Amino acid sequence: MLSANVSDDRRWYAIHTRARHEKQIEFRLRQAGVENFLPLITEVHRWSDRRKEISLPLFPGYVFVRIASDPAVRLNVLKTPGVLNFVGRSSGEIPAIPEDEIERVRIVIREEARFFPCPFLKEGQRVRIRGGVLDGLEGILSSHKGASTVVVSVELIQRSVSLLVDGYDVEAA
Repeated sequence: MLSANVSDDRRWYAIHTRARHEKQIEFRLRQAGVENFLPLITEVHRWSDRRKEISLPLFPGYVFVRIASDPAVRLNVLKTPGVLNFVGRSSGEIPAIPEDEIERVRIVIREEARFFPCPFLKEGQRVRIRGGVLDGLEGILSSHKGASTVVVSVELIQRSVSLLVDGYDVEAA
């Protein structure tokens, strides 16, 4: 019964990290038993003598953690080398990220759809994808190089991922 109460209290928070330390922080948090999420994007980097696929953070400088709102737990996360701070107000309560925002980003990553980072969009029509593996996914309708996209956002850190949706049925949400 106690474990049910503990898991109900856990919420997602964004932590700001040192530049290019996201993967190390994700590893350290995982070793410490802290549930976390670091969405990665694979890019091909080319050098004069070779090409290599590299996994990079989708949202550079950020890692998401799912923890209880207990100050001792937050302090343990902050003690992780490379963690700068929790994202949010400088004084008072640290805002949690809604579970559905994290889940939408997880769906895009898990389904290996064609996606790319894009600027955070505050305005625009909210849409929902109908049918296929992304059925029910909601975001903001946009376009990129003439192609239709749906932007999925994490408002707290003002970061977004744009998903190519040509061929999907999209409706107003």
